[in-house]
Amino acid sequence: MRPLDIVVLLKIVALEQSDRQEGQWLKKNLAEWLQISASEVSESLNRSEIAGLVDATHRNVLRRSLLEFLQFGLRYVFPQRPGALVTGMPTAHSAPVLADYFVAADAYVWPDAFGSVRGQAIEPLYGTVPQACRQDPALYDLLALIDVLRVGRTREIALAQTKLNERIIL
Repeated sequence: MRPLDIVVLLKIVALEQSDRQEGQWLKKNLAEWLQISASEVSESLNRSEIAGLVDATHRNVLRRSLLEFLQFGLRYVFPQRPGALVTGMPTAHSAPVLADYFVAADAYVWPDAFGSVRGQAIEPLYGTVPQACRQDPALYDLLALIDVLRVGRTREIALAQTKLNERIIL
């Protein structure tokens, strides 16, 4: 597995949330929306099939398996430590999806030239994540929630897991 694989899977979940039409996308669409190459999408889906996170057609995310991986394995496979102060796009507990639940002096951000918040840098799972999230609020929520799993504290992680469960297991 690579970090990009999680981004691709969550994009598919986000599409299904908004459209409620499973499998109504093409690999070239995913590539365009995520600003990556079509071959990267194809390779990512192949790795996800081997890991048991998509079915053999590569059209449907195995949601319970994905949720289990995110909740119990993500922080160990793709760990992250907050870095230097930078300007960027809010993530983790600083993102809009959780901002109403936590008051924190330290914001976490994905470094981004178009960002508006100053905070500690959290490297996104893939370089194009901020651009993709500006175009898709559902994807933004999902990726910000999984950043909580990577860098959050116990109470933050518990809330993020609940919200991920609501969004992934429709």
